[in-house]
Parts: sequence; structure tokens; C-alpha cells
Amino acid sequence: MTTAVVLAGGPEDALAASQPGAANKAFVTVGGIALVERTLAALRASPSIGRIVVVAPERTHAHPALALADDFRTDGKHIRESLRSGLAGLEPDAIVLVSTSDLPILSVSAVEDFVARARAADGDVGYGCVERRTHEARFPQIPHTWARFRNGTYCGAGLVAIKPRTLPHLERFIERLGAARKNPLALAGLFGWDVLLRYATGRLTVEQAEERASMLLGAPARAIVSPFAECAVNVDRVSDIELARQLVRRA
Repeated sequence: MTTAVVLAGGPEDALAASQPGAANKAFVTVGGIALVERTLAALRASPSIGRIVVVAPERTHAHPALALADDFRTDGKHIRESLRSGLAGLEPDAIVLVSTSDLPILSVSAVEDFVARARAADGDVGYGCVERRTHEARFPQIPHTWARFRNGTYCGAGLVAIKPRTLPHLERFIERLGAARKNPLALAGLFGWDVLLRYATGRLTVEQAEERASMLLGAPARAIVSPFAECAVNVDRVSDIELARQLVRRA
């Protein structure tokens, strides 16, 4: 069975401030149930998921919304520190499902499908994404940032598959990307002018992106394209709370 790590860390933000008492956005309620609890419920009901680890502020570990978790880890200041905390001590070569904590309508079917695709892809890092047509067919009202490739347009999902042995490579890549993100020349040096030009003109394929990401990481990287749009429905802004309430009521 697959271990799941749920990232529910971070400080109180505008979302949490909208609901007094919420430690961070993971504990914001939608339909009377905290976002993290909704996420955990889908994972716990999934036959392929065994142990569930929650990474959250220490003061929240006894919170009723986390009752479905098996283990608790303390979050870090940055997401890479929380990820390191969640993956610590897990089997290095086993695929771990890493989930955000703000997926209000995540379904068991979506979890099962993603895990099966991640196992079949057998990458060290599997980045979840949803194709635009798939998403807009179900949730045209949910805004996203879209990435256009030659073989489709995608948004990121709230699910990622990681083999813990890859974490040092991933951390180094994140650091390099963070240092280069506002410098076009540095980005070109990181990804290559050929990749940036192909992406800018819509000629880059997902397979080419996987190849370059694998080279940069020093480990196999795969795109895990989910046919379940709910994987990409999360709550990032205060305005998303009402949208999530509407979707929960329809579910």
C-alpha cells in the first residue's frame, strides 16, 4: 500500500484570517468541514492508501480535523522543509503520494487512478496535472494558470508522487529555480534556450519537458495526467471558499 503525506503547514494567511480560529488555510471549513479533513477523508477511503502522515503546525496535531491521520510531523518555514519532514524515515525507493490539504472535492476514484498511473510511470517524481478540456468540461468556473504544450494545455494538480530518495535532487532544483525565476538569462541557462523557445511558441511537448526535467533533477521525472478534474480544484484565495461551498453542495 502507498503512504500518503498531506502538507497542511504554513502560517495564518488571508484565507485563515477569514475564519477566526483557523491555524492556516488547511483548517478553513467548507460546509462545516475543514479542508484538510475533506482531503484526508478521500485518502482514508482509498484502498491503495495505507499510512497517512500529516505535516502541520505542532499546535494543531490534536485538532479533530486531523483524526484520520496515522502520524504527525511538524511543518517548516518553507514547503521544502515541510516536505523533508513528511518524507523523513519513509522507504527511499517506494512511491509516496504527496497531497496538498486544500482539495475540497477530492474523490476516492481520483486518488486510486493517480496512484495507479504513478506506479505505472515509475518515475522518481510524478507531477500531477489536468488537461484544460477535462477540467473545463466539469468546472468552467474555476480559474487556473495554464501551461500550453504542443500536445495539450494543462494546469497543476494537488497530487504529486515522490520517491523519498529523490528529495535532495528536488531540493537543489527548487533552489536553482528560485534563484533564476526572475532572470530570463538564468532561466535559459537552467532549462536551455531551445526549451524556452519551444514553450513560448507552443511547440514543446510534454515528453520533451519530462526529458529536460529528468536531466535537471538527475532522476526520472514524469507528468501524471489525471482524467479527474477534482485533483486540480483547490482553495487559494478567499473568493475560492464560496466556489468550494457550491461544489460541495452539488457533490
